[in-house]
Amino acid sequence: MNLLVVGGGGREHAIIKKLRENSTVETIYALPGNGGIAADAVCVPEIGAKDIDKIVDFAISHAVDFAVVAPDDPLALGCVDRLHKAGIPCFGPDAKAARIEASKVFSKNLMKKYGIPTARYEVFDDPGAALDYLRGPGVSFPIVVKADGLALGKGVLIPQSLREAELSVRAIMEEGAFGDSGSRIVIEEFLTGPEVSVLAFTDGRSIAPMVSSMDHKRAGDGDTGLNTGGMGTVAPNPCYTPEIAAECMETIFLPTLAAMRSEGCPFKGCLYFGLMLTPEGPRVIEYNCRFGDPETQVVLPLLRTDLLSIMQAVENETLGDLNVEWSDGAAACVILASGGYPEQYKKGIPITLPERLPPNVTLYHAGDKLTEDGRLVTSGGRVLGVTASASTLKEALEDAYEAAGAVKFAGRYLRTDIGKRALAALEG
Repeated sequence: MNLLVVGGGGREHAIIKKLRENSTVETIYALPGNGGIAADAVCVPEIGAKDIDKIVDFAISHAVDFAVVAPDDPLALGCVDRLHKAGIPCFGPDAKAARIEASKVFSKNLMKKYGIPTARYEVFDDPGAALDYLRGPGVSFPIVVKADGLALGKGVLIPQSLREAELSVRAIMEEGAFGDSGSRIVIEEFLTGPEVSVLAFTDGRSIAPMVSSMDHKRAGDGDTGLNTGGMGTVAPNPCYTPEIAAECMETIFLPTLAAMRSEGCPFKGCLYFGLMLTPEGPRVIEYNCRFGDPETQVVLPLLRTDLLSIMQAVENETLGDLNVEWSDGAAACVILASGGYPEQYKKGIPITLPERLPPNVTLYHAGDKLTEDGRLVTSGGRVLGVTASASTLKEALEDAYEAAGAVKFAGRYLRTDIGKRALAALEG
């Protein structure tokens, strides 16, 4: 089979590596791919993830048998719709279903309409009205301010005071911090409790949740600094017990699928549930319409069932006939970032990789590229994800950090406390 994967980050690298395990796969094309992915797929750097016309033309001309659209932008732009129209089987939601992530207003209104537990919220398309609301009675801080549209995972601000909240609203709605994505905003109550990420395969009716994970969004140790796309992950999340999983299935997962069907936009693909385990029970913080990054880098290494077979079952709406199995161990991913990320950082810095890695360690390439003379250099904020799998989380973290120390590039930055909260939860 010839496969096509749209995207060029660590998430896509993890997907590609897993797809390669299927013996029927002959060629995987990555559009655009990156320098590290080039070792596992045929990269087409001249076609970007949002170049929908070129993606479809390429898929047709290269006799692609199955496509995977991984990032949020092309999903929201209707890449799956266009590939289907061209007769190419595809994994991922269509544009109507992708609204569950592409519009925070859509997803919040969906949850309110169908009684899916989430934070209380208000929607604003006028900055003056938003500021009046923040200054009104009954508003407490911290509070959450979200841009309605896609913003590279950075469109959520958590101001700690009225003054910070006012600055957040003005930055998003008046100064265009997130472009058109901030023309509308959601202001919602700040929830407390452990956060859990649960990715799930679904064909619109059947659902197969993946191993839970714990993300680390803040740039600095101790969950300090700015929000990032994710500085590391561990799986499984020890806070997500079988009892909580059963409650989420009954009150969140299945009701969400039913709600999307009722709205005429059934969801097929990978549906990401960002959850907060509050004292009042699990609440949805956010939905994503695709694999999370870097959650994918710790979840897929634990997958025992063939990934391509699962994706084909989702496309064919036969997921309920498939038994999706997972390993009993744990995995940890440490992100190596460019100094200055998520703000300003340098690119083009040479990367030195270790000559050998233990068999339980994988490097997932995200923000790097190959120069004309074949050198690997940095090209993004999050450069590499170092993932280790082991029988225990403690072992996985030790192996991931040891391997991360062997990767060198000037200005390299990483958090030193990935998994610390998870280990404390296991011990407590």
